[in-house]
Amino acid sequence: MATMEVIAVQKYVRRTPRKARLVADSVTGMKVADALAYLEFSPKHAARDVAKAIMSAAANAEHNFNLNRDDLVLKQLLIDEGPTYRRRRPVSRSMAHEFFHRTCHITAIVEDRPEEGK
Repeated sequence: MATMEVIAVQKYVRRTPRKARLVADSVTGMKVADALAYLEFSPKHAARDVAKAIMSAAANAEHNFNLNRDDLVLKQLLIDEGPTYRRRRPVSRSMAHEFFHRTCHITAIVEDRPEEGK
C-alpha cells in the first residue's frame, strides 16, 4: 500500500527561523502523538508554533483523507524565512537604532505509515 503525505502551512509566524529550526529538528521522524507530547514539555517558545502546525497537518489528514491519527508519522518540518519587520527605537542624541522582528513560515508534512501487525 502506498503512503500518503498531507501538508499544513503556517505563515508569518512571529518567531526567528533559527530558533524554530532547533525545535523542528528535534521532532522530525517521530510519530505525531509522540512529537506533540515532546513539544508540550519543551522549554523552547517556538515549540508552541511548531506543535500548532503539526496538529493542523494531522487534522487535515484525519478530516480530508480519513487517515488514522495513530498511524501518522512526522515526515518533514520545513522552516522558511518570512519577511522581516524593521522598527526603530530612539536612543540618545536624537538618534535611532534599527531592530528587526523576524518571521518564519512553518510547513509540516505528515505521512501515513500503518502498522503491519494490526
